[in-house]
Amino acid sequence: MTLTESLVPAAVEARLRSRGRLPFAFGPRFFVMLLFGLLWIVPAWWSPRFVAVMFLWDAVAIGIYVADWLRLPAPAQLEARRIWTSALSFGRSAKVEIELQNYGRTPVYAAFIDETPVALRELPPEAEIEVPAAGPVRHAYSVLPRLRGDVPLGRLFVRYRSALQFAERRAVADLSQKVRVLPDLELARRFALYLIRSRQVEMEKRRRRQRGAGREFEALREYRQEDDVRDICWPATARRHQLITRTYQMERSQTVWIVLDAGRLLRSEVEDARRGFRASKLDYAVDAALSLTQVASQHGDRVGLLAYGRSVQRQVGIGRGTLHVRTILDALTQVRAETSEADHALAARALLHTQSRRSLIIWITDFAETPTTPEVIEYAGQMSGRHLVVFAGVSQPDLFAMGQSIPQTEDQMFRHAAALEVIERRDLLLRRLRQQGVLAFDLAPGALAESLVNQYLEIKDRGLL
Repeated sequence: MTLTESLVPAAVEARLRSRGRLPFAFGPRFFVMLLFGLLWIVPAWWSPRFVAVMFLWDAVAIGIYVADWLRLPAPAQLEARRIWTSALSFGRSAKVEIELQNYGRTPVYAAFIDETPVALRELPPEAEIEVPAAGPVRHAYSVLPRLRGDVPLGRLFVRYRSALQFAERRAVADLSQKVRVLPDLELARRFALYLIRSRQVEMEKRRRRQRGAGREFEALREYRQEDDVRDICWPATARRHQLITRTYQMERSQTVWIVLDAGRLLRSEVEDARRGFRASKLDYAVDAALSLTQVASQHGDRVGLLAYGRSVQRQVGIGRGTLHVRTILDALTQVRAETSEADHALAARALLHTQSRRSLIIWITDFAETPTTPEVIEYAGQMSGRHLVVFAGVSQPDLFAMGQSIPQTEDQMFRHAAALEVIERRDLLLRRLRQQGVLAFDLAPGALAESLVNQYLEIKDRGLL
């Protein structure tokens, strides 16, 4: 079983049971027959005997209803299943199948409503299907997850009738379960494949131009004219009586920490044209963190995660491999944006206490425009003395659009001036970080994952860590 297959929610099944104190109803043909019985009132104006005919007609309708009711299979003879065809990813449409199995002898026409939350669908799905005797039938509907984490689903409400459509039974199947909505797996997989492949040719060219650019020893071979003299291995040269040089490769098994800010600034939402709804900055940050985890793991590096708000929400120690990626994936799924300002000092202390050796720290955050230096800027600069820090500030697209617009009214002019002041302030703070050795960027939410993965590959290529 692959990692993706193991993330698919489990199917649930249950036998139907009667719903409510009065688990029966009347079909449309029963009311039609009663309506035709009222026509006997017209001749009853001339002959009272037709009143008795009308009551006899109604008695026949009731008799047919009772016979039809008895022909219907009992709720326990129907079984319902909810089947998931794929893992649930944030902002990605997925299919869900409802299966009804009829163990009775009479085919039925069933209508169902699945109790789904707004986090998956705006309206609960409804459908009508024909269920033959001793045979299962499936009906599929789509969901669009709008919230990461565990999402509860409820019961399946079913109404079913026979072909005569006089009597109707009301039943319910307890298909309650919790499903986990993961970060965008497809986005992470696409970046991991596309960006690595697109850089293979460029990285190979650089290796040819810059022999020995890496720091990790790879092998010994005979000296070539284009090799650097400093890479000659003199002990091996003395043993073999010919020049032997060392070759290097990009470092593997390096340590990468992803620090994720889940404070109030990451709660702000921006329009997501691809998904069709507004997503928070934290949702983009989580997707970028997952993409970085997969790319770094494929490069053989060890990856750790620290997500924090007022306290440390999730912390996963360094590791590598498929199981470790799954652990980080589960942790990212549970990260929630908080209403208060994040405690950046707590995150810096926790990371410095955990990681003493030099590592790559990718800090995904945002900072407020205050007269003083934001706390996160100060701690990012302090950590650059021991680690290589990539500081990714998640920008607000509306702010930059306002700064680039041409004001037409007095009100727009003041807004334009305020936007330019905020943008200039952010640029000044980021330049201060770059002077301290931090790789600082102000990235749009939609380009966050791609930009950070590119930056990680650039660091690996240049051997900066």
